[in-house]
Amino acid sequence: MTTIKNPNHGSSLEDFLKEDGNLEAATAIAVKRVIAWQLQREMEKQKLTKSAMAKMMQTSRVQLDRVLNPDDGNVTLETLQRAARAVGKELRLELA
Repeated sequence: MTTIKNPNHGSSLEDFLKEDGNLEAATAIAVKRVIAWQLQREMEKQKLTKSAMAKMMQTSRVQLDRVLNPDDGNVTLETLQRAARAVGKELRLELA
């Protein structure tokens, strides 16, 4: 019994993005979205308003909105670290 191979089987989204030259950008967007989601979830869990969170971060509501906006990738690591500390977490980055 022989099986017919699917010509599309075996390729992945990661392979496609690499070939297309968009893997780094897609990865950066995905990471920012996950961090924004985690921060929002922690704020809800701790019943923190945006005003209270911004005050804890010693920043403005506008800056906090940029941090929580999953589509805004223009946020510094320092700002993300302050946001993480404000909800009792730490930001971890590593080279792999």
